[in-house]
Amino acid sequence: MGRGDIELEPNKVYDHHGAPDVEVPSTAHQISSDSWFQVGFILTTGINSAYVLGYSGTVMVPLGWIGGVVGLVLATIISLYANALIAQLHEHGGQRHIRYRDLAGFVYGKKAYSLTWALQYVNLFMINTGYIILAGSALKATYVLFRDDGLLKLPYCIAIAGLVCAMFAICIPHLSALGIWLGFSTIFSLVYIIIAFLLSLKDGLHSPPRDYNLLGDGFSKVFTIIGASANLVFAFNTGMLPEIQATIRQPVVKNMMRALYFQFTVGVLPLYLVTFTGYWAYGSKTSVYLLNSVNGPVWVKAFANITAFLQSVIALHIFASPMYEFLDTKYGIKGSALNVKNMSFRIVVRGGYLAFNTFVSAFLPFLGDFMSLTGAISTFPLTFILANHMYLKAKKDKLTTSQKLWHWLNIGFFSIMSFVATIAAIRLIAVDSKNYHVFADV
Repeated sequence: MGRGDIELEPNKVYDHHGAPDVEVPSTAHQISSDSWFQVGFILTTGINSAYVLGYSGTVMVPLGWIGGVVGLVLATIISLYANALIAQLHEHGGQRHIRYRDLAGFVYGKKAYSLTWALQYVNLFMINTGYIILAGSALKATYVLFRDDGLLKLPYCIAIAGLVCAMFAICIPHLSALGIWLGFSTIFSLVYIIIAFLLSLKDGLHSPPRDYNLLGDGFSKVFTIIGASANLVFAFNTGMLPEIQATIRQPVVKNMMRALYFQFTVGVLPLYLVTFTGYWAYGSKTSVYLLNSVNGPVWVKAFANITAFLQSVIALHIFASPMYEFLDTKYGIKGSALNVKNMSFRIVVRGGYLAFNTFVSAFLPFLGDFMSLTGAISTFPLTFILANHMYLKAKKDKLTTSQKLWHWLNIGFFSIMSFVATIAAIRLIAVDSKNYHVFADV
């Protein structure tokens, strides 16, 4: 065991999928059941979720052409590197670490287990808050296309979105059960990405020269740029890689690396396409939700918004799954998903969790601000700081002096970035809260 010889789970089982010598903590959810290709699609679903419709406005507008393009490419490379470090530790010490907190606890001890779980919970909660805001924004955008009477406000749309997300969470018991829904998610993603790309391209070709100057001045511009840097890393990272890797078949490290290469090559291309085209077409006036900027047939825009709504529901389920797994395992929810006890548990517990998530989404519906805050206080620590330090500690006897220095430089740099980005994100939320109000119809 790691320092402190803690036992994170009282019951252990052994992996019967090709690695009988590797211990696996007990869990109510399925593990080692999915191909690397399915896991690659789960990761790609996260990258190309409806969040991609926001990067033109939340990344490119604050950073401009040079900062935005260079930043996204660098964020892709460093995110692949950081995720690869975590993936390679999945069987560290002869035990599968199917949860991020299990890995941290094994490497550091019990306190790190609790701290990592708290960080991850905050990370996933805020990502899900953003998904509910996105889904609500897509619903409102659809309604406005047909009736722009101001009756159906964003908080109402967010409430509807939260209800649909809860219904989906009740019906899908665990991550591996998504199955065919991943196929639907891919189709939905392609629909809104292709429509957003084509309509942006059409608008850009027929529009006068655009203004690409960075907005704001002085400290305001600096804080906006720092906040956008947090959006860069938010775009590519889940904060739950061990939980996703837990579902993959043996050999888990090799197959996970295949899934990561798929995510960061083929998977990032749609994101680049729609992000760069959207900014090219509308410049500094690009909306934080790209489909609000495009012009085209009403039915086409409505179709894109509906698919963005549906994809957000599926994607939210992925990022809520660590919380569901924790609760299901803690309270012994196993067996048939249609069992009365299991169904009742999901209705009450998952429904209650998403009800609170929905309330926060409606209370502060500022999508770009939540992306910045999530990247600052949880993505930077979980994916970059913790990954480098855990790898350094776990492999310290096998690393050269220069390799150790490299990891320490990463730890120091991303710690500074996390601190300044957190300040910038909190400032953005405070400014938007003054400019608008709680339960704003933005």
